[in-house]
Amino acid sequence: MRYEIPAPMLAKAAAGVPDPAKTPGGLLFEPKWDGFRGLIAWDGETVEIGSRGAKPLTRYFPELVEAIPELLPGPCLLDGEIVVATGPAGAQRLDWEALSQRIHPAASRVAKLAAETPAMFIAFDLLAYGDDDLLGQSFETRRARLESVMESVEHPLHITRTTRDREAAVRWLAEFEGAGLDGVVAKPLDQPYAPGKRTLIKIKHARTADVVALGYRIHKSGSGVGSLLVGLYDSDGTLRQVGGVAAWSDARRQALVEELAPLVERDESGGAVTGESERSRFSGSKDVSFVRLRPERVLEVRYDQLEGDRFRHTVQFDRWRPDREARSCTYDQLDTVAGYDLADVLH
Repeated sequence: MRYEIPAPMLAKAAAGVPDPAKTPGGLLFEPKWDGFRGLIAWDGETVEIGSRGAKPLTRYFPELVEAIPELLPGPCLLDGEIVVATGPAGAQRLDWEALSQRIHPAASRVAKLAAETPAMFIAFDLLAYGDDDLLGQSFETRRARLESVMESVEHPLHITRTTRDREAAVRWLAEFEGAGLDGVVAKPLDQPYAPGKRTLIKIKHARTADVVALGYRIHKSGSGVGSLLVGLYDSDGTLRQVGGVAAWSDARRQALVEELAPLVERDESGGAVTGESERSRFSGSKDVSFVRLRPERVLEVRYDQLEGDRFRHTVQFDRWRPDREARSCTYDQLDTVAGYDLADVLH
């Protein structure tokens, strides 16, 4: 048999842990693992690991490719998270930097890191088992099948823990951050798997968004990156500038010029292509030109709120996302604040 890896089911941000009693069909809560989304297809002969975007991850995690046929009881299609843990026994935590280093073009480097910082796979959904296509089944049914399949599976494959108790989920949100996890996910129990749809609910410790690097402005000193311009794709597939990232250290500003050099758009003579961002009433005569970058690199940023179709304030760089494809960075990932009447605030 051959499994077709679907687009993963996605989550929409929420400000707090929802009440299962107010959700038809109920909710199941899970820890939100801070890693690379991975869909593992094991057809009995070959292993493929798909990502949240179109980027295949198979070659970067040979230790998982080796373990999967040995540990899984039969061919299946799993949805979950690839993570790396570091630290001494009794004080381990997820290590994003170590995980990010695993995306490397050199096979020798991949093999070295697989031995030094081996990955784990945390399964949280079962989409197919043998000849059974489970996409149309409820999550409650899929979870029960997943527990059966993963019952005797050993490290480095794991199944995520769950709870139906909202108070336990609230505790997880506070306590699990110490182990490097970044929130809680709430999943409707009666829903089928919805590839590419944001039907799950994520509750994180801060508002974050994955955005595309569009270009950079030279620092006012005349050297290094002053600010990095970032964008999101709208529903029509248009990439729109949504804000900028600044507050780099002197050393980081200089290093970014070299780091971003391969992405700089060039004209026929080899010179850097520049653009000009929109002026606002605060721009005045300020130089708003920037060096254009090919929209290929994704970064995660922290933001406070959206105003119109742009971030209201300068956002803060969190980390690069080598596992993400630029086209997957869309507006619908953003937390939408519920409307509230000002009169009720003033009352």
